[in-house]
Parts: sequence; C-alpha cells; structure tokens
Amino acid sequence: MTRRSGKTLIVEMRRACNPRLRDALYHAARVAAQCDPASKARYAALRARGHSHGRACRGVADALLRVAVAMLKTRTHHDPARPRAKAAA
Repeated sequence: MTRRSGKTLIVEMRRACNPRLRDALYHAARVAAQCDPASKARYAALRARGHSHGRACRGVADALLRVAVAMLKTRTHHDPARPRAKAAA
C-alpha cells in the first residue's frame, strides 16, 4: 500500500486481510518456488529482474492463484502437463 504526501513516499504492507490466508499463500508460493519447475523459473526470473525474495514469492503466489481461479471457473482438475498461457505484457 502506497501513501504519498508532497515529497514523501511511504510503502506499507496491507493489513486489511486475513493473516492466516496471507501466511498460507506465502508458504505455498515458497514451497512451489523450490519444488515446481514452472514456479521455480518464475521466481528466478523475478529475482533476476531485481525483485526481493518477498516480492518474487508474491509473484509466484499470484500465478498460483490465477491457476486456482481458472480451475474453479472451468470446473476442471489441475493438469501440470497442460501448457500455461503467457500473461499479456
């Protein structure tokens, strides 16, 4: 969350969320970045671009959430062999 006032720029962590869900997503992303090849590649690419560990984990978590939402919308099971669509830049 970003707050600005004149020349001052303050970035704070958003606290208006479920802390247990936030922690669960962080740990799921951290483990996926260690074990899942696609998540590992996404994490490495984010780190290569200069992102911090936390920001790279959030990027991996965002990708995992996109997969989960797509599975819920289409009512399908996860198929790791299915190719992932590239996100629009």
